[in-house]
Amino acid sequence: MNEMLLYALGIVLFALGLLVSIAWHELGHLSTAKLFGIRVPQYMVGFGPTIWSKKRGDTEYGLKAIPAGGYIRMIGMFPPGEDGKIEARSTSPWRSMIEDAREASYEELQPGDETRLFYTRRPWKRVIVMFAGPFMNLVLAALLFFGSMMTIGTAQQTTQVGGVQKCVIKLSDKRQKCEAGDPASPAFRAGLKEGDKIVAFDGTPVGDWDTLSDHIRDTIGPATITVERGGQRLDLHPTLVPNEVPKKDADGKVVQPVDYIQAGYLGFASKTEVAPLTFGETTERMTDLLENGVHSVIALPGKIPGLWDATFGDGERAEDSPVGVVGAARITGELMTVEAPPTTILVWFMNLLVMFNVSLFLFNMLPLLPLDGGHIAGALWESVRRHTARIFRRPDPGPFDVAKLMPAAYVVAGVFVCFTLLVLAADIVNPVKIT
Repeated sequence: MNEMLLYALGIVLFALGLLVSIAWHELGHLSTAKLFGIRVPQYMVGFGPTIWSKKRGDTEYGLKAIPAGGYIRMIGMFPPGEDGKIEARSTSPWRSMIEDAREASYEELQPGDETRLFYTRRPWKRVIVMFAGPFMNLVLAALLFFGSMMTIGTAQQTTQVGGVQKCVIKLSDKRQKCEAGDPASPAFRAGLKEGDKIVAFDGTPVGDWDTLSDHIRDTIGPATITVERGGQRLDLHPTLVPNEVPKKDADGKVVQPVDYIQAGYLGFASKTEVAPLTFGETTERMTDLLENGVHSVIALPGKIPGLWDATFGDGERAEDSPVGVVGAARITGELMTVEAPPTTILVWFMNLLVMFNVSLFLFNMLPLLPLDGGHIAGALWESVRRHTARIFRRPDPGPFDVAKLMPAAYVVAGVFVCFTLLVLAADIVNPVKIT
């Protein structure tokens, strides 16, 4: 019963974190729009039926039933048509899409709004308004990440022995128990014990796990390991053997997806402890997180076949498979039931929100309508056109009509909807589970 309550609590906490992230995103758009004098009739968190709203000034603030997004409504997102009219009708379905989008952006036009339209603002101001939303998600991600890493910290491997492997097992075999025929591990043969602290390798002092790990990987054959045990220092003499171990990159981190190489093997598990990171270490990890996020977005199309096979076929769900809101909520629920210190669970939860906000930032920066990046690209293109015309002393081409790209925006939206539904189905049928 308690486990079910904890699971439900995790889902509720994720939903609240999702709402805060969305509201924070839209607050970026709202605050900068008002700063530049653009009228904003609505600020809404969620979609569907409105469950609460209140009007303050000329903006209605509200909460809707489905916490899967949000929006602000700005007057005059698109300029009038070439004939100067807001509304026009055509038998062409593509043209109708354009005019419907144009008309919708003027639905709540009031007397005096002529000077408060979005499209009348300088391109750099429009860029700021559209960039402010994703940027707020990046700021929130940084605040959560730096806050959790520099106060609570994360589990870090130490040079203390947490356990000794009795036999040599290929790590690619993904098993823990020894089987008949498995040779004894070098650590077990040499008498290494749980609780020992390794302080030197072949006479060279080692103060951190990365240094010790590199020495072990680079050594095959006899070695001398100095340990502290019961207040005394002892020299042990294992003979390291080659074994399959996870490949590391230039920064000493295990590459993803996991690949295996032949390297020196001792046969023990290091003890981990939770410790805060320095500002520099946290900055480095945040940078890595952003780089991995960019690579994940680029690699996303290539993951669709595997996702489809895991959902409708007999394929396994990859660990790095895309996860939607439902999948993330399930993961949060599972995290709450894990037997771990509350502070560790809190860090895991905050990191999940960090990754969610980083994803919001990166996706919204794609230069595609209807995403924020599409509007940014339109404003930048308008600036280029106008500056070019000024340089060559040509007539001002006027505002770039982003509404003309709405047919393409509907296609992009359709692709995103289909992808979202596929991820949703995968999260229900074959979810990613924490191990």
